[in-house]
Amino acid sequence: MLTATNLGKRVLTGENQLTILENISFSLDEGKSMAILGESGSGKTTLLGILAGLDSPTAGSVSLNQTSIFDLTEEQRAYLRKENLGFVFQSFQLINGLTALENVMMPLELRGDSKAKAKATDMLQKVGLAERLNHYTNQLSGGEQQRVAIARAFVTEPKLLLADEPTGNLDTATGEKIIKLMFELNAELNTTLVLVTHDIHLAGLCQQSITLSGGKIVSRNNHSS
Repeated sequence: MLTATNLGKRVLTGENQLTILENISFSLDEGKSMAILGESGSGKTTLLGILAGLDSPTAGSVSLNQTSIFDLTEEQRAYLRKENLGFVFQSFQLINGLTALENVMMPLELRGDSKAKAKATDMLQKVGLAERLNHYTNQLSGGEQQRVAIARAFVTEPKLLLADEPTGNLDTATGEKIIKLMFELNAELNTTLVLVTHDIHLAGLCQQSITLSGGKIVSRNNHSS
């Protein structure tokens, strides 16, 4: 489903070249899960952006479902994301002027799905927000907002879901519920899951994990399938 080959990312800072990622390679099968671990500044979020095609590497390639995404035009890449990817941002990225239901409906409406409302309602029920459909984002707690973000990411039944610190802004109890929910949806929809996290417990629930330091993979682990 997802293959990264010799990925590198360098940027110019004045007269110097800064290496953010170097020689990153891994593969992940359909329906499996992988955690990306590492300290702040190790390159985790940059790697996630490249895997999503939101940022471009200076070396290497990313293949999604046997399509090399950086051989595509910007427009083709955007279409590939729309059809295949879900993304859970650390800061939720919900639209304040919309209700929970409207936020979750949005990606379906962009696809022209005539059943957007019914599908969004069903997904919000699955994440335990049946009573909060018509609440605006500023009326929701942090945990509820994250549930909306997860519902929005999963509602299109993406082949690949990328999540950046999905429990980073949540208390422990709420974070545990969010983790359980994500893996339940992962299993139900056979979604391939890639999580950037500092949480060793969360990483241990994934079938694979890689740890970055200074932009390089310094360890790999395979957990029980």
